[in-house]
Amino acid sequence: MAYPSVSGPYGLIPINLIGGQVFASATRLIPIATNSSTAIFFGDVVKLASTGTLAKDVGTDTATPVGVFLGCSYTDPTFGKTFRQFYAATTNITDIVAYVQDDPDALFKVAVVSATTTIGFVTRANVGENAVLVQNAGSTITGNSKVAIDDGTGTTATFPIRIVDVIAETQSASGSFTEVVVKWNAPTSNSVGGHQYLQPTGI
Repeated sequence: MAYPSVSGPYGLIPINLIGGQVFASATRLIPIATNSSTAIFFGDVVKLASTGTLAKDVGTDTATPVGVFLGCSYTDPTFGKTFRQFYAATTNITDIVAYVQDDPDALFKVAVVSATTTIGFVTRANVGENAVLVQNAGSTITGNSKVAIDDGTGTTATFPIRIVDVIAETQSASGSFTEVVVKWNAPTSNSVGGHQYLQPTGI
């Protein structure tokens, strides 16, 4: 069976840990503030706010993520305990918690775009380079993110994403790839960009 063609971005999907560590797909429960104004979709990049609650990380070249959003739950006044693929903005409930893949060593599968949601490509020569996030609004129909990485990779230290591999099944006849495996970068010496848990001065 052929690998499905990549028609658009779908967020960051956790697949493993760097170095072949045992991957149990564990998540951390982090609260979302009541009436938080920004929707968060499955696969979106998220960060800890100064209040200790979760927020969508809308950064691109200097994002400071704590991880990736994998759904949420709360007590609906009508239906009771409710699980959602995405957090709808301004949900007026006090016990909303998000499921977050927050491991700094996590590896993710992600689509490459040339602009917004237009699928782009990289080559194997781009493995080891850094990339920026491309922020797109998620789908309220599927609940899924449309975040991707830009195909303009480089060595800028503040870029939040490092490409560690390509998805071989997406190779084109010209030898390019539309999906890659990525990990979080560490923050720079002045605490710009990179995973929040690795910030030397705290969050």
